[in-house]
Amino acid sequence: MRVFVTGASGHIGSAVVPELLQAGHQVVGLARSDRSAEALAAAGAEVRRGDLDDLDGLREAAAAADGVIHLAFKHDLMRTGEFPAAIAADFAAIEALASALPGSGKPLVTSSGTLMLTLAGLSGRPGTEADFAPGGPRVDAENFVIALAGRGVRSAAVRLPPIVHSSLDHHGFAHVLTGIARQAGVSGYVGDGANRWPSVHTLDAARVYRLALEDAPAGSRLHAVAEEGIPFRDIAAAIGRGAGVPTASISASDAGERFGFLGGFVGVDNPTSSEVTRKVLGWEPEYPGLIDDLEHGHYFDQG
Repeated sequence: MRVFVTGASGHIGSAVVPELLQAGHQVVGLARSDRSAEALAAAGAEVRRGDLDDLDGLREAAAAADGVIHLAFKHDLMRTGEFPAAIAADFAAIEALASALPGSGKPLVTSSGTLMLTLAGLSGRPGTEADFAPGGPRVDAENFVIALAGRGVRSAAVRLPPIVHSSLDHHGFAHVLTGIARQAGVSGYVGDGANRWPSVHTLDAARVYRLALEDAPAGSRLHAVAEEGIPFRDIAAAIGRGAGVPTASISASDAGERFGFLGGFVGVDNPTSSEVTRKVLGWEPEYPGLIDDLEHGHYFDQG
């Protein structure tokens, strides 16, 4: 299959591209910089220059492919507080990619997040693939993708947990939390820290994307979740040990000041099941869990 991949040189993309190539697929990766283009070419992928704002280019690339995996997101805007702009750019890109696919039966696999399940009112139980909110940030794009199944697109939305971890991760939430802990001199959690965050290793997540491309039924919501829910205080404690700082509780009222753009999320309880995804795709996680990965030390190497 000839697969067009956005975000192909990013954290998740750097695992998805080799996963696809090793399975015998051809990959066309979107690159917005010379550095990204060189990395993709070195991995064995074909390079298409452009970015998420080049909507005509996205349509053209999607039309020429046998399938599409959309991984790119303007994380830089999110980190500077311009989350609505990042959300809008993501939705526009998905609409452009999708516009080339109705009636084709081709797969379109996009990305969402398990944290969006907090908008679905789950009352503390683990979120499932059947759960969704009627609307909201990123939710609107996910619901749009699922609806494409009725237009002849084999669409699927992969929900990623807030922490996707591995040595391939250089800018994700584990790194952000580590940087905050070092700057503050303490690794914090909100309240008693009993709220749970799910996680997955990057290489396990990459396999979900590949299997979704190959086999997911149209209109699938999928959970790339290996660990259903780790108490946030345990995550904070592991970061504290690695960063060499103590661990302490932070009040909910101080979370925004302490954690910046993550302030609204660090106290969220987000246990998430992947039971359906495992059955539908025949997927089982194989790589180390989050705490083991944090204990390995690569997140704390400042060299």
